[in-house]
Amino acid sequence: MTDCEGAMSPVELYEKLTAQGDQVRALKTAKAQKADIDAAVQLLLKLKVDYKQMTGQDYKAGCPPSENTVAPDNGPAADGADDEDTVDPWNVSTTNAKGVDYDKLIVRFGSSKVDKELVDRIEKVAGQQPHRFLRRGMFFSHRDMHQVLDAYEKNKSFYLYTGRGPSSESMHVGHLIPFIFTKWLQDVFDIPLVIQLTDDEKYLWKDLTLEDCNRFAVENAKDIIACGFDVNKTFIFSDLDYMGASPEFYRNVVKIQKHVTFNQVKGIFGFTDSDCIGKISFPAIQAAPSFSNSFPHIFGSRKDIQCLIPCAIDQDPYFRMTRDVAPRIGYPKPALLHSTFFPALQGAQTKMSASDANSSIFLTDTPKQIKNKINKHAFSGGKDTVEEHRKYGGNPDVDVSFMYLTFFLEDDEQVEKIRQDYASGALLTGELKKILIETLQPMIAQHQERRKQVTDETVKQFMTPRPLNFKF
Repeated sequence: MTDCEGAMSPVELYEKLTAQGDQVRALKTAKAQKADIDAAVQLLLKLKVDYKQMTGQDYKAGCPPSENTVAPDNGPAADGADDEDTVDPWNVSTTNAKGVDYDKLIVRFGSSKVDKELVDRIEKVAGQQPHRFLRRGMFFSHRDMHQVLDAYEKNKSFYLYTGRGPSSESMHVGHLIPFIFTKWLQDVFDIPLVIQLTDDEKYLWKDLTLEDCNRFAVENAKDIIACGFDVNKTFIFSDLDYMGASPEFYRNVVKIQKHVTFNQVKGIFGFTDSDCIGKISFPAIQAAPSFSNSFPHIFGSRKDIQCLIPCAIDQDPYFRMTRDVAPRIGYPKPALLHSTFFPALQGAQTKMSASDANSSIFLTDTPKQIKNKINKHAFSGGKDTVEEHRKYGGNPDVDVSFMYLTFFLEDDEQVEKIRQDYASGALLTGELKKILIETLQPMIAQHQERRKQVTDETVKQFMTPRPLNFKF
């Protein structure tokens, strides 16, 4: 819920909802632009969710709440049918221990499912087995991926764009997911990559100084570089540094800003009148890297090279806006591949938080810290006693240790065997946690070793605007 709605009475929220409904009808009657209507509808739906949370009742036109309506104790709905997962760029939560319902999210966001046909096609075009994140459905949704592959088969290249909001010095394992997958895409398709560090966003949203945000960007860049990206094909940039140095980038930001109304960003992102104007204009900055001529040192003045964005699904609202604007300013729409969320140690109801040390495994954690966190905090799908567990088996679908292993173990047969053994009771929770500890400890230690090799000079190389080794 947005801060603004939190301060309203049920009657005030009802009146706001009624006015928003009138606005949607007026826009439709006036045959307004589709993007304006969509944004108004999004805001209406958001207000309806807030109203239900506040009053415990569905909004009905002409039936205002009584003055003494009290918000219900927000326990789970009786049948679970009305439980809406919250997914936006700043909040992710669900009441389901298995995590967010991604099939529902595809319908809600209007994207397409990554089905077996697409995975098989990627395998054919790439000429090798698809990454485990594709095989196992971690990247589960897309926009226009078939179009990217069509073009690639006709020798038309594309480029990759992903990013990171640097809110602390250390990243956690969940932050690595898009980068591990992006590196695979870069290697397989042999294409350039731009990585945006949104230090400006973190300054606008969090209680941090500009200097801290910029410093975190450099520290996070070291972790990203340690994933093994090719310096000849990768450009990493901080918004605070690059935007002032690139007239072409800023021109695209301004073009985008001109074509998105305040109503649209309110509808898409839930901004309120009390949000600073920096937040309202920020989405245009996250949109700009989707267009190739934002990087003249890489693509010259070409604006026709398509962009593919691997990212977590919570970032999709930015790119729905971008895809709406693109044809109006003469650019191709970016394509997207969306990942699921990496669950917090305490369970899949939320994504991990960089601000809660015990919600995740950090890339700076020692082997001992990794072991203690998993043993102490990793949510178990096992039974209360060994006897019960042996008899009835555990539930791998809600067990965090098993979920983590599906991300990091390469061998499909090994993952399936662990699933079956845990579900049958042959494998105990403690044994499952031990497998995860023995998987993560060397993985994190190797990452730390690679990061030690990344000097300030290396970071400077990656972050200097320059031509990349790329023919298009």
